[in-house]
Amino acid sequence: MFKRRRSTKDFAEEIKAHLELEADELHAEGLSQEEAHRKARVEFGNVRVAEERFRLKNQVVWFHNLLGDGKFAIRQWTRNPGFAATAIVVLALGIGVSVAIFAFVDAALLEPLPYADPSHLMSVNESSVESPRWPLSYPDYLDWQRLNKSFRSLDIYSGRGFLLRTHSNVEPVRGERVSGSFFQTLGVHPMLGRDFYPGENRPGGPNVVLLSYGAWLHRFDARRDVVGQAVDLDDQAFTIIGVLPRAFSFAPSANAEFWVPVNTLSPHEQSRTFYNFFGIGRLRDGRTIPAAQAELTALAKQLQRQYGITGRDLSASVLPLSEVLVGEVRPILLTLLGGAGLLLLIACVNVASLVLVRSESRRREIAVRGALGATRARLLRQFVTEAFLLAALGSAAGLMVAGGLMKLLARMVPKDMASSMPFLEGVGLNAHTAAFTAAIALLAALLLAATPALRLSLQKIREGLSDGDLGSAGLFWRRLGANLVVVELAIAVVLLAGAGLLGRSLYRLLHVPLGFDPSHLATVRVMAPGTVYQSEAQTTGLYREIEHRVSSLPGVESAGMTSMLPVECNCNTDRIQFPGRPYHGEHNYVDERHVSPEYLRTLKVSLLRGRVFTETDDASRPGVTVINQALAQKYFPGQDPIGQRIADDEGGLPTVWEIVGVVDDMREGPLDVDTWPTEYFPINQTQDHSFSLAVRTAQDPAGLLPILVSTLHQIDSSLGVSDEATMNGRIDATQAALLHRFSAWLLGGFAFMALLLGVVGLYGVIAYSVSRRTREIGVRMALGARRGSVYGLVLRQAGWLTAAGLAIGLACSVGSSMLIRNLLFGVKVWDAVTLGCVSVLLGLASMAASFLPARRAAAVNPMEALRVE
Repeated sequence: MFKRRRSTKDFAEEIKAHLELEADELHAEGLSQEEAHRKARVEFGNVRVAEERFRLKNQVVWFHNLLGDGKFAIRQWTRNPGFAATAIVVLALGIGVSVAIFAFVDAALLEPLPYADPSHLMSVNESSVESPRWPLSYPDYLDWQRLNKSFRSLDIYSGRGFLLRTHSNVEPVRGERVSGSFFQTLGVHPMLGRDFYPGENRPGGPNVVLLSYGAWLHRFDARRDVVGQAVDLDDQAFTIIGVLPRAFSFAPSANAEFWVPVNTLSPHEQSRTFYNFFGIGRLRDGRTIPAAQAELTALAKQLQRQYGITGRDLSASVLPLSEVLVGEVRPILLTLLGGAGLLLLIACVNVASLVLVRSESRRREIAVRGALGATRARLLRQFVTEAFLLAALGSAAGLMVAGGLMKLLARMVPKDMASSMPFLEGVGLNAHTAAFTAAIALLAALLLAATPALRLSLQKIREGLSDGDLGSAGLFWRRLGANLVVVELAIAVVLLAGAGLLGRSLYRLLHVPLGFDPSHLATVRVMAPGTVYQSEAQTTGLYREIEHRVSSLPGVESAGMTSMLPVECNCNTDRIQFPGRPYHGEHNYVDERHVSPEYLRTLKVSLLRGRVFTETDDASRPGVTVINQALAQKYFPGQDPIGQRIADDEGGLPTVWEIVGVVDDMREGPLDVDTWPTEYFPINQTQDHSFSLAVRTAQDPAGLLPILVSTLHQIDSSLGVSDEATMNGRIDATQAALLHRFSAWLLGGFAFMALLLGVVGLYGVIAYSVSRRTREIGVRMALGARRGSVYGLVLRQAGWLTAAGLAIGLACSVGSSMLIRNLLFGVKVWDAVTLGCVSVLLGLASMAASFLPARRAAAVNPMEALRVE
């Protein structure tokens, strides 16, 4: 136990002493001194092997060899730092991009929702032909909640804006109305205070409010004594009963700050045919989604028959809540992940090509090691060690790239859009991304190890001694190296085609016919307190004062008001009928907008027939409406709609409206949705307290926005003013434009890097091939070959590789584009213009990359080339 272990030096001295004693004995037997020493060494065997065996007997042999191979690889890289740096950088880019995109996919699609038992949470709504997720009416919700057997709890929510009055100003804020057990259904508990009591959810209940964590932090300085205090919302005192946790978020409510119970209903909301709420429920244990949907569909049809509801074929929609929250971004994230994966593949192929080139230059080294006794397995372990070490360093650098890219991508998402994507908070390096990084690093290492391993298995070791490092390019290199480049170019074509299609989709989206002129338009949202403007005369007076004061501003040409600006959503719909025309339950749903007399002129909407509104179209006059061309063509085909009447069923006054004008189609809904039939009512007859102001100016509209805000506050300091922006800015910030732009730019970035890597790979293959064919080119030129023929020889090889990559890539791009067809707008998956541009771009880039090696080959001096050989 306490015996000192012998050192390698001691063991060597012992062997030496043993050999000396053996030689002395042989010498004493009559052999000469030299012969005695020779015979002693022969009888003992290989001294170096004995010393090596002694040195390794207390070590783990495979680990010792691994360390030796690693040290040897590092020594090789220090002698050739360009190869190591290039390989690590290329791998870092490919791995970093893939990990960054996967982090977003993981946060949005793989991580469970931050609620208790999220797999049981469902989005519960009605369904109709117009929309698979049709909102619920409040009476239907009460009946569904009472009669269903599938859900442990069923709740509703609906957005609402408030005017928050403080000591210094009045500010519009976002709120959310929820049923009493909404947070219990989600499994969320306030971090301060309490949840809603059952009685607070009934009509006529007290004014109580829960604060979001952001509102508590920024508006109430995170004071813990805020519970029990009052806050002024819409000139009413609401008692603060609690503060929601910091981690709580609910995507449909976006950035709602104030959460109140549904205890006050408008006359419309008390109607069974007014659909204004969305449902959320928690399934009972053992209940399935199809069973729950079947039960609620039966309930919907039963209520339809019971209350004589016509005009809609009611059913139910029951979907996992996660599907609803991330449904729009799922295809984009999966597309970007696929693009990142292709970029990673092309990066690995590029590095594999570098490794292959380097293995070709190490043929003499491999041959010498083999001649000295190294087996193929031993040489293979060396290459595998180098591949895994290279992949490890590339992955470490890739993680740093991924971390920076995650922050950059998160900052690229606009604030308004990010508020509906709470999963962005969970984007980062975690166990899932670490496992993903390890997996792709392993795959990259296997690919990098497979290339030299295949080369080694096909190479005759003695060839390296006879050929040396120079000579003609081998058949193996011409086949495998060229095939790797073809793979790179094909992948680059797929990414370029995808990016081109998304780019053309974005262009088409931003240039769809709007039906109005968005240039030189400034817009702002206004909320007037209902407690101040209670009568029709007061509200109409406010409209006229705003239009008069704003129109008098320098540079302003006209101003108008609307209940909802264009290019927002096909919401605020109205179900219409036609007096005197038989009704058979048709689905006559149209967009409904309330506008001032100057609004349509301000937006430069073309009047096709009849007239627009005037100031005399107020509540004292019969109801009139202006319709768009889509409504006229759908419901009055071949007729003159002027003078015709339409009626709505919302119970408002008046309910029958005479059509006095037809205007050109203006895109009220999202850019990527067809134009809906739309009816416009005079705002003087509808009396909206929340509206948007659109102002046309001869100057820069962005410079007018601060003046607009101050002018509105001068008119009435109690007005809530928010969302000031130019119309072009609003269009660019719509969700459709943002999602298309985000995906187009990112995939375009992937495609650019893929093109760069592919062209660099082609350049490397051609340049290496030229260097290996120096003698051949010298002989050709010595025999009279012209420089032009040498150019043709090199460029012809590059042309064949480029053509093969293009052919394979174009075929694959059509198939891959089918996977992203839902993201395309106005573009076919086999768009000839896009594919043609991709072919020309890649062809020109490839020929440019091949020109330098061709020029170098044409400049070869035949005598020097032959002398080198």
